[in-house]
Amino acid sequence: MSAILLNIYKKMVSGIIIIVCTLSLFLLAGLISSSNITFFKFKVNGNIGADIFIRIISYENPLIGHALTGSNPDFSVTSTGFKLITNIEMNDLRSLVRSEIPGFMAFDSSFLIADEGVDFTDIPIESAPPMDVLLQERNMAANELKELNSGNGPTGAPPSEKSVFIYHTHSWESYLPLLGLEGVENENDAVDGKTNITIVGELLGKELERRGIGATVDKTNIGQELNKRGWLSPKSYDVSRTLVKSAMAGNDHLEYFIDLHRDSFRKDSTTAIINNKPYAKLVFVIGEENKNFQRNVKFANELHQFLNKNYPGISKGVLPKKGIGVDGVYNQDLSGNSLVVEVGGVDNNMKELKNTVEALAEAISQLYWKAEKVNG
Repeated sequence: MSAILLNIYKKMVSGIIIIVCTLSLFLLAGLISSSNITFFKFKVNGNIGADIFIRIISYENPLIGHALTGSNPDFSVTSTGFKLITNIEMNDLRSLVRSEIPGFMAFDSSFLIADEGVDFTDIPIESAPPMDVLLQERNMAANELKELNSGNGPTGAPPSEKSVFIYHTHSWESYLPLLGLEGVENENDAVDGKTNITIVGELLGKELERRGIGATVDKTNIGQELNKRGWLSPKSYDVSRTLVKSAMAGNDHLEYFIDLHRDSFRKDSTTAIINNKPYAKLVFVIGEENKNFQRNVKFANELHQFLNKNYPGISKGVLPKKGIGVDGVYNQDLSGNSLVVEVGGVDNNMKELKNTVEALAEAISQLYWKAEKVNG
């Protein structure tokens, strides 16, 4: 009998040890993820990849080191060795589960350029409701409509030459306050076929024209177009691609292509108070799988830098996206001056949107007139 009890006791102790070790491992990973590992550092070029191995070999053969060019950020021997052995990144807790959860890789992105305090938890989320919801049409809430119509009026005839094409691949994306649904818990209620992101596009077009830049604003109801073709929402970029190509074919002067979207995050993540004025935050999204990636990143970064210099905190940053479940191109292969811009989230109201649109128009106009001066 005592032998049986001893055997049970040994198994219990072994089980407890396993549980304690497992918990300790996760606690250690969490601690590592929340701290910066700074010991045993030396300079290398780029992220973990072939360039690191070239650097290591170059210690024996200096001539090989000439293959390394560009910047030389700090590199941790400890964290790199740990990643090579375990495929776990010390500064990113997501690496513990990214290969274990099906579909996780579709959301496994990181900001290329980020404002202070912005990390992977600020990555925009997109989700499309059923088609019958996309096709509903509602009027704007009275107080929001009043705000929309307040302020600056027309300042003369718009420029005849159109240089900017503004469109909306997910035209159904709306804002709860605009629909009279302020405070509603379900963010997926912020969709509509009439009162939606296209209103923001119109505002941006008018603000650009006030600054002497001609803009064409496409208000195609993408939900209706998908429904006509019997397509689902993932095909929306195929629909908007035809719009962009048609616009390019009809106007040789178009230089900038801006696809406006709305994020699904809530107000605390998508709103900034700057100089006592409320703004909807911006995110610039670039498809990594398009041939103009570097040019588009440069364009987005210039806007991001200007905005955060003049409106600190208004831009979260520049987010590259690719992989399973992600378009990865976003029609940006058609132009080096092409962007997806997330304007605020489901809880932002008209005042916040108008303030942000004015700031974005100012940033675009600064780059536009600077380029015109150089080319002129």
